[in-house]
Amino acid sequence: MARPFSNDLRERVVDAVTGEGLSCRAAAKRFGIGISTAIDWVRRFRETGSAAPGQMSGHKPRKLSGPHRAWLL
Repeated sequence: MARPFSNDLRERVVDAVTGEGLSCRAAAKRFGIGISTAIDWVRRFRETGSAAPGQMSGHKPRKLSGPHRAWLL
């Protein structure tokens, strides 16, 4: 599984767009990331105030549980 980009890089990209007035495309080119990645980080920053990554993995409940699982078994 791939690791998320560092928070430092995310903050520099967001600052380039919001602070310096660069477009997401120009910021992506400057920092060597994908355009859609820069767009997602800036959107997340504008919506939540932070460009930090969300949870990448965790507990996933079984698709079949309870009485349906017992019936199938």
